[in-house]
Amino acid sequence: MSDRADYVPPKVWTWDKESGGRFASINRPIAGATHEKALPVGRHPLQLYSLGTPNGQKVTILLEELLALGHTGAEYDAWLIRIGDGDQFGSGFVEANPNSKIPALVDRSGPTPIRVFESGAILTYLAEKFGAFLPTEPAARAETLSWLFWQMGSAPFLGGGFGHFYAYAPTKFEYPINRYAMESKRQLDVLDRRLAEHEFVAGDAYTIADMAIWPWYGGLVKGWLYDAAEFLEVQSYRNVLRWADQLLARPAVQRGRKVNRLTGDPADQLHERHDASDFDTKTQDKLAGAQA
Repeated sequence: MSDRADYVPPKVWTWDKESGGRFASINRPIAGATHEKALPVGRHPLQLYSLGTPNGQKVTILLEELLALGHTGAEYDAWLIRIGDGDQFGSGFVEANPNSKIPALVDRSGPTPIRVFESGAILTYLAEKFGAFLPTEPAARAETLSWLFWQMGSAPFLGGGFGHFYAYAPTKFEYPINRYAMESKRQLDVLDRRLAEHEFVAGDAYTIADMAIWPWYGGLVKGWLYDAAEFLEVQSYRNVLRWADQLLARPAVQRGRKVNRLTGDPADQLHERHDASDFDTKTQDKLAGAQA
């Protein structure tokens, strides 16, 4: 691996196992399973295999919002996929998602299990399945899906671009940090201008577009991502901050953010979720710890 400013790409690229920085142990240029491992199956119709990253939080927030609305069919088991350990390369997970990325969902409510992968696809599938958080009126539906896909297309520049080079790359380089900081701030400005005119991203209704965007951009302005709040001057995006706080006040968002989470305050981590009472157990543990 070369860190020289005058690096010239070779005629043919070859894989350098040391070039992945923090993620060198799990990144590779080929797909497929590395080991045999079946996925566990719980008792609920929906089986989620995930990790509490921003992409994983999108789905658990939606599931908790659906349950809060009374959709009992949205009960789910959330199994932890430890991507640092390579769980996403197990044969069962690759069968659920050949791209080996979290989250992956298997719907076992019908006679034949249905796999759904890519977070945007999962959000759309669940919203359509339960008839919630995705408008049916054509103009409102188009607006919601447009912002959903805006997130899908934009977040890689924030995470894989800015987040990687600012926080994770083994060597800091000015050019990529400047390039992706500029793009991240542009995206925040897009959101800020939109939210200056509307309560929620897609308009006056809370939708899967908000649930997709919030873990990334809400998390960014709340200072949860990359320790970059000061660097990006996130306090200047007042409308995004208003919206981020508004969603954070929702109990279902608070619950969804905890599921499959491995970082932060242990009281805010629920490594696996198999029943609504699991959240109560965490609360009881927190109280017990405070009283100890």
